Amino acid sequence: MEKITLHFRSYTQAPDTRRIDVLDGVRALCVFLVGWYHIWQQGWLTPTFVIGSRVISLDFLLRSGYIWVDGMLLLSGFLLYLPYAQGAKLPRILPFYQRRLIRILPSYLLCIVPLFILACVREQYATAADAAKDLAAHLTFTHTLFPFSYHNTPLNGALWTLGVEMQFYLLFPFLARAFRKKPVLTYILLAGAAFAFRHWVAQQDDTSMYFNQLPAFLDVYANGFLAASAYTALRKKLGDGVWDRRIRLLFTVIFVLCLCQLVAIAQGQASANGYEWIRQGQMDRRFPLSATLCVAMISAACGLPVLRFALGNPVMHFLSSISFQFYIYHQLLAVKLKEWNIPYSAYDMPQADDPAWRLPYTLLCFAAAFLVATAVTYLFERPIARALRKKIKA
Repeated sequence: MEKITLHFRSYTQAPDTRRIDVLDGVRALCVFLVGWYHIWQQGWLTPTFVIGSRVISLDFLLRSGYIWVDGMLLLSGFLLYLPYAQGAKLPRILPFYQRRLIRILPSYLLCIVPLFILACVREQYATAADAAKDLAAHLTFTHTLFPFSYHNTPLNGALWTLGVEMQFYLLFPFLARAFRKKPVLTYILLAGAAFAFRHWVAQQDDTSMYFNQLPAFLDVYANGFLAASAYTALRKKLGDGVWDRRIRLLFTVIFVLCLCQLVAIAQGQASANGYEWIRQGQMDRRFPLSATLCVAMISAACGLPVLRFALGNPVMHFLSSISFQFYIYHQLLAVKLKEWNIPYSAYDMPQADDPAWRLPYTLLCFAAAFLVATAVTYLFERPIARALRKKIKA
């Protein structure tokens, strides 16, 4: 009990300058919501609660669950730029690329190589040339650029975000230099490019190949840079030690207001009908969503201890630590469990015809994803990363 009390008291102190505890919760929730959306697509379980005479449905949260990918990318931009906002030396290009490859590539290969072999065995490619093109696109992280490797690949569809991330990593050392030297101009150029690209996309008859390309996310990353700079300046102004309770209360109120705005954004996106309108709505809401998330993250980090504990507790830290692997495998597992008829259902479309099947299927999907994510994180990802870092040092 004494340890718990001491741990909770740590949230009364100013947040650490290097590790912002509440971001564990933000990352875990963003990944969880995206995962829940993909599992809901397969199982159709929509939680509904009755409070008095009022019925509360989470349907809007599930239908719009894909928008939280933007939150994942925003966090990437924020955390990558944070050390440089705090005055660290700008990243050396080759060491930065090495660190990113160590973080991403082993887990990525662990997923796509077996899937590629399985796809070849099952003859899911029309020709050997088609197989080679798909593999080459995935190995070079350009699979988002081609219809055959973006929409029509038999490999893991959720990996498109890693394509966008790796393309951004390629630019990051140069963008970080530009932003620190001329932050206003760089922000305007990045945001302007994103708005211009999305405007061009909106004019196309079919937006499906373009709305999630890297240029469409440049303002999201720019907001991450800006938020890292704003947090650093605010953190310096408020100083170390225990902050005034009124300041923490103010930030907590701001966080609650941001939460209400995020709910409104999700509800608005959930009301979009038709694929084109859904994609257009996602592009229209991309900037306000990321901007609201920026304010929410900073406010949570400076909020009351109870808020910081809710988002930065050890459980959230654990979920955040396995979130990368959870994201990689959750959709793949959900599709396979349904394909293998686990749990068993006598119906061909159990999501529509077997209501009793939905809950055990959904729980099993989450359980399997958490177990696989934990195993891969601690038995593969981290040992491999340590070994590669040691080898590079040597």
